[in-house]
Amino acid sequence: MASAAEQMAANMSWSTFGKAKELQQRILFALALLIVYRIGTYIPVPGIDTVQLREFFEQAQSGIGGMVNMFTGGAVGRMAVFALGIMPYISASIIVQLLTAMVPSLEQLKKEGEAGRRKINQYTRYGTVALAIVQGYGIAVGLETGGLALDPGWFFRASTVITLVGGTMFLMWLGEQITARGIGNGISLIIFVGIIAELPAALAQFFEAGRTGAISGGVVVGIILMVIVVIGFVVFMERALRKIHIQYPKRQVGNKMYGGESSHLPVKLNPAGVIPAIFASSLLLLPQTFATFGTAEGGGILSYVSAYLGRGQPLNLLFFGSMIVFFAYFYTANVAFKTDDVADNLKKQGGFVPGIRPGARTAEYLDYVVTRLLVVGSAYLTAVCLLPEVLISQLAVPFYFGGTSVLIVVSVSMDTVSQIQSHMLAHQYESLIEKSRLRGKGAARKKKPLGRR
Repeated sequence: MASAAEQMAANMSWSTFGKAKELQQRILFALALLIVYRIGTYIPVPGIDTVQLREFFEQAQSGIGGMVNMFTGGAVGRMAVFALGIMPYISASIIVQLLTAMVPSLEQLKKEGEAGRRKINQYTRYGTVALAIVQGYGIAVGLETGGLALDPGWFFRASTVITLVGGTMFLMWLGEQITARGIGNGISLIIFVGIIAELPAALAQFFEAGRTGAISGGVVVGIILMVIVVIGFVVFMERALRKIHIQYPKRQVGNKMYGGESSHLPVKLNPAGVIPAIFASSLLLLPQTFATFGTAEGGGILSYVSAYLGRGQPLNLLFFGSMIVFFAYFYTANVAFKTDDVADNLKKQGGFVPGIRPGARTAEYLDYVVTRLLVVGSAYLTAVCLLPEVLISQLAVPFYFGGTSVLIVVSVSMDTVSQIQSHMLAHQYESLIEKSRLRGKGAARKKKPLGRR
């Protein structure tokens, strides 16, 4: 028999959505900020030779520059104020989380509640500014080296760095506002919108290549089928759960017995979601951003970076796959599913896993289960991100059909839809509580005249 929550979820419809005014406001607020982001990707950095930039990027588009451009929503190809995208913030978040796990003072700060989290967020912002300055300066020097600056010099470098750093900080603020006052995860949605916005042009380019014979018809059909299979596989794996049986003991209050219920603790096969792929891509894009604009003279270490970290190269695949596996375990253990906290919460609520003692033994058991699940979960993430990359790199297909972009689009879509459903379910609960209160007041009013008689 379905529970009350399941029955309410089944009754969700457009009429229910029409009554959830707060949810509508949240969605409109998120859409408005995402439109602001898209407008910013068309505002160019001052002092850029746009004709030379277009020619330069047409050559770099087929290499690692295409991947950089994909994650910034086309802002790099237009050298817009959001050319650095949100990646410096993600890189700073990775560094701060790694330091939090290794430095005792930061770990203690994390346990101090809301005040500690605010302090850690402040450190993350400082790290974002530092990384954005380094990347912005590298891009400014690369633009001068490539002859893309109209008036090269320190004034151009300073203005470029200030513009790019300001764009990144504004994007970080947009993401935080979407998360707090909108719907979904703001940072993930910014990356999601950047990919989706450039997808129509990539599709047109792909089908045009098939029409002109640059890509055979069999390859076109094969790539489309591969994308459909990857989407279905991602949906299946992201919804896969391992249910851990939880038992609650019986307790006697007066002459009545309470409790004795059993439930399940759902553990996702991939608790970290799309975060490991985004983190790994962010670290991979850090050297690639420099290499894209710093190889105009054809020499130096950046040329080697461009050659060996290019799409489909063994070093690229090895680094990318290793980072995905590492962040799958690291993010799950430190953020997504902290077994110590889950075990403590179960102990406080009186729940226990049958045959396992509450407390430390339960935490060890949960850690054992999650570690075994992540063997499959991290392998799934690595396969989805790498196998299409290997195939597509050999066929000159746009980056938007790669495993990473498909994984981000599907995962962020599922997460946003689930949050919308949660808001609608909460709205239904609120309406039921409101109706019960009104009925209670109505019954009380009917009883008053009887009491007076």
